[in-house]
Amino acid sequence: MFKKKLFWTFSVGLLIGAVSVGSLFYTRPTWVFDKLQELSMRASGAQSRVVMIDGHRIHYYVSGPVSGAPIVLVHGLGGRSDDFVNLAPYLVKGGYRVYTPDLLGFGQSEEPVNASYSISDQADLVVGFFDAMGLQRADLGGWSMGGWIAQKVAVDHPERVSRLILMDSAGLTVPPTWDTKLFTPTTPAELDQLEALLMPHPPAMPKFVQQDMLRISASYSWVVKRALASMLTAKDVMDDDLPSLKMPVLILWGKLDRITPLSEGQTIHSLIPQSEMIVAQSCGHLAPQSCSNEFGPEITRFLQTAYIRPVAPPILTGE
Repeated sequence: MFKKKLFWTFSVGLLIGAVSVGSLFYTRPTWVFDKLQELSMRASGAQSRVVMIDGHRIHYYVSGPVSGAPIVLVHGLGGRSDDFVNLAPYLVKGGYRVYTPDLLGFGQSEEPVNASYSISDQADLVVGFFDAMGLQRADLGGWSMGGWIAQKVAVDHPERVSRLILMDSAGLTVPPTWDTKLFTPTTPAELDQLEALLMPHPPAMPKFVQQDMLRISASYSWVVKRALASMLTAKDVMDDDLPSLKMPVLILWGKLDRITPLSEGQTIHSLIPQSEMIVAQSCGHLAPQSCSNEFGPEITRFLQTAYIRPVAPPILTGE
C-alpha cells in the first residue's frame, strides 16, 4: 500500500513538473533557449563572472586553463557572450584561455540609458576588459559588429593585440543593402525576413516562439537602434586604417552571408596584405555558430602557426 501511494505521489509530482515546464516553454521559449545555452556554456567548463569597467557591470564567460594563452572573442549586434558556445570548445581544447564578454547593453551586462553604444565606445570597453583581466596583450577575435570593434581596438592599440581574427565582420564604408529596421523586428513577417538574412535556410518558427522573440526585441530595441544609428554615421569606418595593421590577421566568412556579403570580406582581405582568408561555402552570417566545425580548427591552426613578434609577458593579475 505504501509503495503504491509513493508511486502515485511521484507520478503526480512528475506530471505537475512536466506541465509547469511545458507552460514555461510555451509562454517564455526565448528564456528557456537562453538558459539551455547558458547550461551548454557551463557544461563546456565556462565560468560566468562579472567585472566592473568604468563603473558599469560587465558580464563575461571564461574557460580553458588559467595558464593558457589568452584570447578574447567579441559578439555582434544584438548578440551575447554565449553566442560562442560552439566555437570556444575548439580553443579550449587547444589549450587557450578563452574570454567572451557581453558588450555594454547586451547579454547580461548593464544597459546604461546615457551610453552611446558606438563602435569607439565599445572598443574602449574591450580595452578596459583587457585591463580588468590583467591582459597586457592577447589574441582578439570579433564577429559581425564585434569584428568592427576588434578592428578598432587593433588599429588604436596594436601593442595589445597579438593576432586578429575577423568573422563575417562589419566595418567598411559600405551602406547596408537590406533594411536595418529588421534588426528590431516588430511583426512576424519582419522576423521571418531577418531570419532569412541571417541564415541561408532558416527553419520554420512556431507562432508562440515568434511572439516571444518579438517581445524580447521590443524590450532592448532601443539599445540596438542607438548602436545602429551610430554605425550608420560611418564615423568609425576602418577602410583607411586597415592597411596600418601589422599583426597576423585571419578572416573567416560565410559565402552565403547577406548581412555582410563575401565581397566585404574580400575587400578587408585586400586591405590587409598579411591577412589570410577562409570561406565556409554553405554558411551565412551565423557561420561562427553554424560552421564552428570549420572555423574552430582554422582558428586553432592560425593561433598555433601565425608568427608574432615577442613582447613583454602579460600581466596576469586581473582574475
